[in-house]
Amino acid sequence: MKLIIAIIQDDFANRVTKSLMDRKYRVTKLSSTGGFLKAGNTTLLIGAEDDKTDEIIRVVEKECKKENSSKRQDGEFDAYANIFVLSMDEFKRI
Repeated sequence: MKLIIAIIQDDFANRVTKSLMDRKYRVTKLSSTGGFLKAGNTTLLIGAEDDKTDEIIRVVEKECKKENSSKRQDGEFDAYANIFVLSMDEFKRI
């Protein structure tokens, strides 16, 4: 079992959440601000079976792409999401 923490720009929050929920994933959405994306953002908490982790990450990647993304001068693309995947020993829904 994994806990996926996806910190995404507010502009993409509704798209990502809807896409995940359409695929029957449960999502907890928190408003957050921090240094990673240097703006208001949304943190999504998603509990997932190990074999679903890659699919969830692909959904977040797909929904967080901007049509006109271009490389910065340093050769990197702007980040619209930061994703952390943590192992969980146990999960309970009460």
